[in-house]
Amino acid sequence: MGKKQFGFAIIGAGVISGIHAMAIHSIENARLWGIYSINKNKSDAFAAKYNCISFDTLEEMLSRPEIDIICICTPSGIHLDPAIKSIEAGKHCLIEKPLEVTLEKCDQIINAAHKAGVKTGVIFPSRFYEAGRQLKKAMDEKRFGDLVLGDAYVKWNRSAEYYKSGKWRGTWEYDGGGALMNQGIHSVDLLQWYMGPVESVQSVAANIRHKDIEVEDTIVANLKFTNGALGTIECSTAVFPGALKRIEVMGTKGTAILEENNLIKWEFTRPMDEDRSIMQLMAGANISHGGVSNPADISFIGHKKQIEDMMRAVETGSSPLVDGPEGRKSVEIVLAIYESARSEKMVRLQHRGELK
Repeated sequence: MGKKQFGFAIIGAGVISGIHAMAIHSIENARLWGIYSINKNKSDAFAAKYNCISFDTLEEMLSRPEIDIICICTPSGIHLDPAIKSIEAGKHCLIEKPLEVTLEKCDQIINAAHKAGVKTGVIFPSRFYEAGRQLKKAMDEKRFGDLVLGDAYVKWNRSAEYYKSGKWRGTWEYDGGGALMNQGIHSVDLLQWYMGPVESVQSVAANIRHKDIEVEDTIVANLKFTNGALGTIECSTAVFPGALKRIEVMGTKGTAILEENNLIKWEFTRPMDEDRSIMQLMAGANISHGGVSNPADISFIGHKKQIEDMMRAVETGSSPLVDGPEGRKSVEIVLAIYESARSEKMVRLQHRGELK
């Protein structure tokens, strides 16, 4: 990284905001200037803990010239308004996943940023761990042959207290959905990053344990990718005790299985010298339980790497790895899966508005 100092501020003072604050504090040429939340008590407590200013109004915070990048950590269905205000104030935006909960809102953010000439990024820290990057590299090098299956499994445990901890949780309007939109979307993003665009989905959803929420706590989807490969997504917050998330990519010439940030299988018909060192490097690479049963049990390392990627993009004029259009893709897939579950029919994806 260069020597330029980057000023940051955070909108929203929930659990994930603390992960952002720790990540920013760990970067030498980044400084956290402030926090704004509609709950002043929470933002005051946050500011005291993380040594920054608790702003009384969003406008006051956005007027500060020393702030370059805004991290938007509000509930999923309330990203649009703070994002547009930040963009119109000339600030770059790093938005917690999902980008928003409808494609229309996603497109409003993407278009506003394009018009204003600022950068947007969507937080998907799993893309920044070494195992995921090695898998993507092997995919780009066509080491898997013809792709056959791409599967994602997120089988987690969330308590009733988790859903009661915020009025927005477990609602269509503010959470955008249940286990898939909130917990599973990281794996949806990785799966489409590895396997390519999804052509169609067919799914079933259920609410088995959490009867007090509007949305699903369990969902299963079949996928057909545009390259001809098939796949499945299984996602739940209802199981005990929960398991590490897992992605399996299998082709005619190779298989990789990723459990959290750990490659547990890495095998190809044509081995390369680097394969042994990759497996040795990756063995036991997990640095947290990935939020299996506790949403706060995640490392800030992935966020740190993604924030540094955003700083690099701003400094060099390049695009961040997960920009707005890239972050939109997983939302499109999730919404198609929900539509299929509701209609009990196969749903084709349109891939509308792709800017790449």
